[in-house]
Amino acid sequence: MNGPNGSQRRWHTSLETAAEMNNAVFITLIVTGFTVAFLHAAIPTHWLPFVVAARAQRWDIAKALVVTGVAGSGHVLFTTALGVLVAGGGIALNAKWSRAFPIIAGTALILVGLVYLVRQLKGSHGHVHLFGGHSHHEHGAHLHHYDSHEHYDQHDHDHDHNEERLEIETIEREWSRRGSDWAVIVGLFALLTFSPCEAFLPVFLIGSKYGWFGFAFLSAVLATATVAGMVTFTWLTLLGSQRLHFEVLDKYEAVIVGGIFCLLGVLIILFEK
Repeated sequence: MNGPNGSQRRWHTSLETAAEMNNAVFITLIVTGFTVAFLHAAIPTHWLPFVVAARAQRWDIAKALVVTGVAGSGHVLFTTALGVLVAGGGIALNAKWSRAFPIIAGTALILVGLVYLVRQLKGSHGHVHLFGGHSHHEHGAHLHHYDSHEHYDQHDHDHDHNEERLEIETIEREWSRRGSDWAVIVGLFALLTFSPCEAFLPVFLIGSKYGWFGFAFLSAVLATATVAGMVTFTWLTLLGSQRLHFEVLDKYEAVIVGGIFCLLGVLIILFEK
């Protein structure tokens, strides 16, 4: 008598567990998307030009923040347009191979994460100081004594610092020239619009599992994190007499994003249904 009812209860319980796990994965995806977009917005190239231009044009804070928000919206729209292509492909793939899609998408996300990690390792070889600490890399036969180690370590540190300073100086030189407001605003808009947040595209791919509703929700997350981040950093810098410093975020963005993608990829493979 209780056999069929017991089977039905177990079936419903399994469905509820799968739904809860899918919800947990989607929430994790939302948090990941927000983190990726916010970290991307923290890069000085996404807010420092607005600070420099606002001071050169003698804009008040309100106008500077409006211009920042408008340019950030262009950045979001262009990224979202690329995301439509990615999500469309993902939705089609999910419709054809729905059971295998979590494995395909999760593996792709892990591979993207590894690309970011390798990029960090290749691009920051020797950039090993954290808060003035010493290198944790073993140089082996390349360094035969402490003085040589110190020389290479200091050279790499100086090189990294010089690259960062050169980038900041380039931004300040390009945007400190006074011109017409419209010319400056169009230039800032173009600068951000045509440099999309490529790191968010894998998030759109994973979100395609949830259809166009998931895409729309993730697009809103991208817009919120990006515009809020850009406006916040611009506002805080304009309020102070010195630039905000995000060397750690700028230098290690690739390893942070790569690590997050790898973890999310594993989570999707293990728990997505």
